[in-house]
Amino acid sequence: MAKLIAVRHFFILILLFCLASLSAAVNAYSEIPDVKFVKPDDVTNQIPYFDNRFRIDAQLDEITLLFYRKSGTPPIILIRPDGTKLKIDTVPKDRIEWFDDRSFDLIKIKKPMPGPWQALGDILPNSQIMVVSDVRIAVEPLPEIILSGETLKVTGQLFNGDLAIDTPEFREVLQVDVEFFSTNNSAYDNFGALPVQLTTFRDDGRDLDEYANDNIFTGEFLLNFAPGEWVPVYNIKLPMATRELRQKPVILRPTPIKISVEHGKDETQTHKVHFDIDPTYVDPDSIIIQGSITFPDRQTNPFSILEGTGDKRIEEFDYTEPGIHRIKIGAYGKTKDGREFRLIMPEFSFNVALKQDVIVDEEPEEVSDNSAELALKEAQEQAEKLAQELEAERMAEEAKQQEIMMIIIVSNVLILTLAIIGFFAYRWRKNKQAK
Repeated sequence: MAKLIAVRHFFILILLFCLASLSAAVNAYSEIPDVKFVKPDDVTNQIPYFDNRFRIDAQLDEITLLFYRKSGTPPIILIRPDGTKLKIDTVPKDRIEWFDDRSFDLIKIKKPMPGPWQALGDILPNSQIMVVSDVRIAVEPLPEIILSGETLKVTGQLFNGDLAIDTPEFREVLQVDVEFFSTNNSAYDNFGALPVQLTTFRDDGRDLDEYANDNIFTGEFLLNFAPGEWVPVYNIKLPMATRELRQKPVILRPTPIKISVEHGKDETQTHKVHFDIDPTYVDPDSIIIQGSITFPDRQTNPFSILEGTGDKRIEEFDYTEPGIHRIKIGAYGKTKDGREFRLIMPEFSFNVALKQDVIVDEEPEEVSDNSAELALKEAQEQAEKLAQELEAERMAEEAKQQEIMMIIIVSNVLILTLAIIGFFAYRWRKNKQAK
């Protein structure tokens, strides 16, 4: 039986040796450089490749390569022209930066070896290796007149150097954020204000973005912050670099509509809400108001003002009951230069007081004295209660200390007793052995 087991182990070793030899032969074959490579395509900023092979020219001092691969697969392996391998965990950190994500590898190489290179891994079929040179964004300038509370649609396009990026997967590599920085001009309300982070640019066909993956990035700016002078800053965040575009300062104008109200006194009168329009930057005749009012009983009624001329609008609401009324409105219209706008105003609220009969107090001083005596008595009761609580806490602390002291004394007595017993037992045993 032992001989059969030894023979079996011998054949298993022979089989493993054969498999190792076959694997080494395959690897050796794959390291043979292919001389059939193609030249870079200067039109698209991408390097076409055949069987994952591409060429790097001798004139390049630095190159950043982007490889798209199947989501969740390991990082690729680069084979240099001399056959040596570059892996993410073994590359020289002083010359190579390597960022890997679930679906791509972004690799920056200083002084790359000229000649044909090869990329090994689960690279997406029909994809191309992008040479990332200088990624930037071109954004249309903001309008001359922008209003607080307004929602703006702003579009931009990405470029790699001077050429547009038309690779849909590229939007997963970067993030475009928008911030507004105060110019700290003391003449405006936003003097000393902190930067405001706005929404990121998107190219996914959602919200205001019209088409997904068309390289037209769309930003939806909700300008619900303080009016004043601001600098728009667009940040392009790559895994290994950040690019910034600063536009010229813009002035965010105050909301052009002011709200006031005339309260109705009872059920026979209505509440008159006045909308006063500032014509400095908008066309008053173009203003349309859409909103809703929430009554004290939490019932909500929508309303709209679709017609009107001049700089005033009035809407009447029935008197229902006393309490807080809340009004939310959105406004639509044109600026002085003819641009259509839409904005949302902050919630406006007003309180209708409860009607009460006036009661004449014939003895105000006596009521006042009683109130003072009542307050004094309440204060004395609270002081006595607090003193009792403190005394109870003190007594509980003393009882706890006494309990601890008793435990210590009993423990010491017990230890001393055991020691004495042990000593006499030892002496008794020793005397017995001596006899």
